[in-house]
Amino acid sequence: MAEYRILFHPAALLEFRSLDGGVRAVVAKQLAKLAKFPYLGDLLGNRHGYDLTGYRKMYADRKRIHIVYSIVEDLVLVKIIAIG
Repeated sequence: MAEYRILFHPAALLEFRSLDGGVRAVVAKQLAKLAKFPYLGDLLGNRHGYDLTGYRKMYADRKRIHIVYSIVEDLVLVKIIAIG
């Protein structure tokens, strides 16, 4: 199985960089897991008036940090939408 490339949305990259060092390391470990197993996260749908169909979420740092992402199979890519 090919390893997926991680691509950050510009806002998600800013969110990632704004995390303190210890939390950033924990989130980076989760991102490394996503590169190998992108379907680990839970599917999102239409929640609270936001249509997030096609997106997934994964937790980091004891569920204090959410990682929202989508998978682009054609490009073998995991696109990180938000971290927070």
